[in-house]
Amino acid sequence: MTTARRPRFSVRTGLTEAPEHDGPFDDVPEHLLGTLQQWVTDTLQLTLVDFKEAEARAACLRLRIPVASSGYKGVNYAKALSATSSTQLLDVVDELLLSGATEARDIEMLICILDDAGSAYRVNEEWDGLEEKVIPAVRDAVRHAIAEAATASSAGSAADHLATAWQAAYGRSPDPERAYSESIKAVESAAHAVIQPNNAKATLGTMLGEIRNARHKFDAAIPPKNGDPIAPAEAMMQALWDGQTSRHGGQTPTSPETLEAARAGVHLAAALVQWFVSGAVIRTP
Repeated sequence: MTTARRPRFSVRTGLTEAPEHDGPFDDVPEHLLGTLQQWVTDTLQLTLVDFKEAEARAACLRLRIPVASSGYKGVNYAKALSATSSTQLLDVVDELLLSGATEARDIEMLICILDDAGSAYRVNEEWDGLEEKVIPAVRDAVRHAIAEAATASSAGSAADHLATAWQAAYGRSPDPERAYSESIKAVESAAHAVIQPNNAKATLGTMLGEIRNARHKFDAAIPPKNGDPIAPAEAMMQALWDGQTSRHGGQTPTSPETLEAARAGVHLAAALVQWFVSGAVIRTP
């Protein structure tokens, strides 16, 4: 289970507002650059003067990184690798992981560095390369849903809620409860005009009740084999609604959403928002 970090002190005390974008960061942001370059140096350096030259030379040649001779000291391959930046630096890190030149403690340090920096990348489970925390196609689908909702007047504030949910789920200081709550609000905003346009106080729960009582009033672009076109959207909405564990209090302790559940909720909400704003789910005349 992923543990959510608490917000930074200045945000908790109200001295500053949480940054609009605080991760996940594509490429190599400025705050990560020096630390990641130092990791490359430390990984290739056995002592202050003794480098893992063979691995460094191979990495330079495979990645087509030019290396200048430094006279009598020969070619400093490790220095050339650690001087890279941007996507080339990510290539270097990925190559070093694949080469086997990295020791377990080096990889564990890299995992912490990327996580603390809010990087969009992480070490894969095999520890032999980098991978994206979020598959690009999935990330782009969420961004597309946000952009589409922003241009649909009938979607209300769905775009803002979905963007906030994404940030709360994948930013440097994740807030699972807010991510899940904002995901539900995004769907409520996008579905309101379709499911319960005349109910000013509609919620995801009341919308599900409307579907159960009048499912013949709805249609979808992809009709299922059972002849119930609203069933797929209903099932997704029900899963999102039932999955929110912190919505209400009671005699038993309230269970906050896990980060994994919150992130799943964001992607579920993104699909629903896109369906409703695109007309894939409609209310029949």
